[in-house]
Amino acid sequence: MTIYILCGFIPTFILSPFAGVWADRYDRKKLIIISDGSIAFVTLILAIVFMLGYNSLWLMFLVAAIRAVGTGVQTPSVGAILPQFVPEDKLTKVNGFNGSIQALVMLLAPMASGALLGLATIEIIFFIDVVTAAIAIFIFIVFLKIPAHKKAKEKEPISYFDDLKKGFTYISQHAFLKKFFLFFALFFILASVPSFLTPLQVARSFGDDVWRLTAIEVAFSIGMMIGGVSIATWGGFKNKIHTMTLASLMFGVLTVGLGVIPNFVIYLVVMGITGITMPIFSTPSTTLLQEKIEPDYLGRVFGVVAMISTSMMPLGMLIFGPIADVIAIEWLLIGTGIFMFIAGFFLIGSKTLVEAGQPKPIAVTDGNA
Repeated sequence: MTIYILCGFIPTFILSPFAGVWADRYDRKKLIIISDGSIAFVTLILAIVFMLGYNSLWLMFLVAAIRAVGTGVQTPSVGAILPQFVPEDKLTKVNGFNGSIQALVMLLAPMASGALLGLATIEIIFFIDVVTAAIAIFIFIVFLKIPAHKKAKEKEPISYFDDLKKGFTYISQHAFLKKFFLFFALFFILASVPSFLTPLQVARSFGDDVWRLTAIEVAFSIGMMIGGVSIATWGGFKNKIHTMTLASLMFGVLTVGLGVIPNFVIYLVVMGITGITMPIFSTPSTTLLQEKIEPDYLGRVFGVVAMISTSMMPLGMLIFGPIADVIAIEWLLIGTGIFMFIAGFFLIGSKTLVEAGQPKPIAVTDGNA
């Protein structure tokens, strides 16, 4: 299991900064199509290999790694492509609904997989995965007309490491980005405790019944769906840092709640509300980058975001996992929750971040001109 998890995130972590360069240099729509198509092709090959009787475990590791490569290529492109066809004042709405859809997929995918495994072989499920990917690619090609961004049309010599260096230089020259990424990394490290250790906590404190473990996953996913719709509808505060601060403070309080609540039903309610806070944090943070970063650097910035998001959670588990064998998980939840609550004031207390979170001034035209 550990090897499978490593195969699933290490390629994404390594490739993300280079994928960010590609997202700034090439047509982002084509990159998304190629990465999706590559994942589907590898899945098709795996299905055929399984049908021929080869079902070694290393094949699953290989596929997990290749799918992680596809994700690494795709993630910076997806983050950078939205501002090309979504009006700036609609970015929060689109990102919010996108988060809800992802949460719905997280909720339904295991259910659908479980149901299909009871009715069909693993090979058939792989073929279904390929077909659905092909349909998604077809819809993306036919119905979404997205012109290539300016940088992709330029015919310049390509130097990946030079472009990569320019990306990191751009980040180092913008103080708000350095502070933003610092908090982003801290958030993901602390979030690893409620994200990964709560199933173990439930098994130890409430019972290891399958329905209990399923219930907390469902509650969290439903919460994320509600949170995505809520932030898309509400839009958050005018200053996006204020919205992120609210989510961070709520997340801290709720994490403490998960560590002290003795009743499982109330625990589920708190878990659902915790899920609501995630899109309220992630949506304005994504939108802030899409609004503030120059289009030519969006891919590289989102490449760094992908590096942080794929590495900080596993790092958090390396830190807190062994501690959970010595200290009760409830105390870890209380401790990280308090730390997250305190860290939330870092956002609102940073003049640089608060200034970055302010909406752009609306241009006023002189009617007599």
